Amino acid sequence: MEKEAYAKNVIDKILLNKFHCGDTIEFMKKLPRESISIIVTSPPYNLKNSTGNGMKDGRGGKWSNAKLINGYSNYNDNMPHDQYVKWQRNCLTEMMNILTEDGVIFYNHKWRVQNGLLQDRHDIVEGFPVRQIIIWKRSGGINFNRGYFLPTYEVIYMIAKPKFILTKGANKMTDVWEFPQEMNNKHPAPFPIELAKRCISASPSGIVFDPFMGSGTSAIAAKILNRDWLGVDKSQDYCDMALNRYTNFNYKNGFQNPKILKISFSDY
Repeated sequence: MEKEAYAKNVIDKILLNKFHCGDTIEFMKKLPRESISIIVTSPPYNLKNSTGNGMKDGRGGKWSNAKLINGYSNYNDNMPHDQYVKWQRNCLTEMMNILTEDGVIFYNHKWRVQNGLLQDRHDIVEGFPVRQIIIWKRSGGINFNRGYFLPTYEVIYMIAKPKFILTKGANKMTDVWEFPQEMNNKHPAPFPIELAKRCISASPSGIVFDPFMGSGTSAIAAKILNRDWLGVDKSQDYCDMALNRYTNFNYKNGFQNPKILKISFSDY
């Protein structure tokens, strides 16, 4: 208990309820061990390294109007696959280090066809305590590849420490979640607030963390549910975006106010 109280005290005074701009692995190394209860995140998918969707060579295909055709701010989403896997495994290792003994990670990723074969991200999550795979059913687009059916879902790996249990009643929910994609968001790859809310509300009380904060969706969901949170992103543009979106979000009625405010945020 003394270790947990100390960890929370450090986070409360220095880091809590703030957006932090910097490298996510280096940031996680600065956090106290076993101090975070819930991690909800969706990393870059490395889509421009894909052979099957037109993102790699700029043709676009079904992605011709997608913001990701230009990559992310400060990151082109096109790492060699082995380097990408190593990076993501290092990220998951640090997530596990900061997770409480009853904590959980909701790791949203995308299966895809690569060189004609399914790439199911097993190379990333192998060896980590994946307790369940949740299917996020979302709307589909247009599939120009006649080699496979139109993909309409992504996956969420529920990676849990041994003592993790769902909140009362959450076990009645199925492992297929249907949420539409987030459309009114300037970030190239946002996920819905309702998806983040479900992850957080199904988890025990404690601090919520997003190591790839992007436009601040996990922070907004945590705020709606009266949970403490913190998040990090390497892009200054996305940190500004997250802060503006968080500051101007109407937590009572669920929409973003048009007025944009400029407020300084914490830089670790």
